[in-house]
Amino acid sequence: MVRSRAVAGGGRAVEVPPERVTGWFDRFAHRHGGIADSTATPDLVSVTATDGATATVTVPFGPLVPPDDPRLAVAVLALHVLRPRRIGLFLVRLGGHSVGIAYDGKIEHSRTDRRPLQGRTAAGGWSQGRFARRREGQARAALQAAATDAFEVLVPQLSTLDGVVLGGDTRALDALRADLRLIDVFARAESRILDTAEPRRTVLDDAAQRARSVEIVVVDDPHRRDG
Repeated sequence: MVRSRAVAGGGRAVEVPPERVTGWFDRFAHRHGGIADSTATPDLVSVTATDGATATVTVPFGPLVPPDDPRLAVAVLALHVLRPRRIGLFLVRLGGHSVGIAYDGKIEHSRTDRRPLQGRTAAGGWSQGRFARRREGQARAALQAAATDAFEVLVPQLSTLDGVVLGGDTRALDALRADLRLIDVFARAESRILDTAEPRRTVLDDAAQRARSVEIVVVDDPHRRDG
C-alpha cells in the first residue's frame, strides 16, 4: 500500500518503499512529459518535470554523496536508500509506546507497553477535578515508562544505529524531549515522524518497514495523481 498525505503549502507526500523508488520516478517522468532538471545535495534530491511538476526528497539517513552528473540524482538516491540499515524505532501515544531496533526492516529487539488512560467523565465540580488530576497522573506515568524503555533499549545501542525513526503523537514525543536521558536519542532522530496507530508489536513491525521508505513531496497539477 502506498501512503499519501497532504502537506502544508500544497502538494502531497508519498511514502515509497526503497525497491520502488526508481520505478516511481520513471512513472513520474512519463506522466509529466519527461524530466527537465534534477539536482542533488547531501540533504535533498529534487526532480522537475517538463510540465513544471516537482518531486522532492529530503534524504533519509544522510548525507548523500551527490553525483557529478545531476541526471544521475535519482539513481544515486535509489542506491542510497536500498542499503541495509540498523534503525532505532520509538513510537509513542499517550497510554502506549513501542520501542525497537530493526535491521533491514525486521525487528531484532523490542519492548511494548500499554497504559490506558481513564476515560472522560460527565460529572462536574469536585469529581471532574479529581478525574483530571488522575488522568494527568496516568499520562505522566505512561510517558515516564516510555522514556525508561527508550533509554534502556535504544541508548546502549546508539553507536550501532544508522539513525532513529519516531512515530505516534507529536505532543507526546515533544513532552519526552525534555527527558535528559533521551537527548542523544532525539539528536539521532530523522525529521520525518511516522503517523502510526496505537503502538503495539504489529504496529512496530509495520513501522520497521516504513522506516526504510522514502517520502517524496510532489507538487503538480491538482487534477493529476502519482504513485
